[in-house]
Amino acid sequence: MSTLEIKGLTVSVETEDGPKEILRGVDLTVKSGETHAIMGPNGSGKSTLAYSVAGHPKYTVTGGTVTLDGEDVLSMSVDERARAGLFLAMQYPVEVPGVTVSNFLRTAKTAIDGEAPKLRTWVKDMKGAMANLRMDPAFAERNVNEGFSGGEKKRHEILQLELLRPKMAILDETDSGLDVDALKVVSEGVNRAKVDNDLGVLLITHYTRILRYIKPDFVHVFVDGRIVEEGGPELADRLEEEGYDRYATAAAVEGV
Repeated sequence: MSTLEIKGLTVSVETEDGPKEILRGVDLTVKSGETHAIMGPNGSGKSTLAYSVAGHPKYTVTGGTVTLDGEDVLSMSVDERARAGLFLAMQYPVEVPGVTVSNFLRTAKTAIDGEAPKLRTWVKDMKGAMANLRMDPAFAERNVNEGFSGGEKKRHEILQLELLRPKMAILDETDSGLDVDALKVVSEGVNRAKVDNDLGVLLITHYTRILRYIKPDFVHVFVDGRIVEEGGPELADRLEEEGYDRYATAAAVEGV
């Protein structure tokens, strides 16, 4: 059983006018086997939460703590966070020219485990995971994300998730840019990883459609850099009907 615990997290980013606070005290606990959906309007700070936990240098943590199984995540480098068991699926995955998918994945697996996987087992595992995600085997010899469609990039993110077997996965708007068929395939991959690895999932989205396939145990409404309401799956259904306007209005009144 693993636990990702975020307490009082405040984060700022540098702007032309100086530091701007984006996260304003976030408290959240995710345990193995749990799926937490973070929902909120664009610009509410959802992605900032994801990248701050993962260690993106653009974001400055100004307060609070983040721990994974009691270990101080904020004191770790980005690669140390990955080795500790944190995984981030990015909304806009970057291209890595000159590095094939197969080499990238095996190098990443070696770095995380501290030893190279046995080649025969690795090839079998990779082919099996690619087949489950309905990816052409030739995909393995393409350069990472170079010329990939949106759906191919997201499938590659979930391929990494299944093969690297982290403790905690942060999925930043994995549903963006996916058609219905790709969304279903990607969601099935997340569900497989959760079952196979007792994975804890922090799923960031502002649409409910992905929650038809990845069922959340907990839903957190994120507005103006903080969690303003929490509940079960029924909260997502309410958001589908009502939207975020009442939360945004309340946040504006509070800020006056």
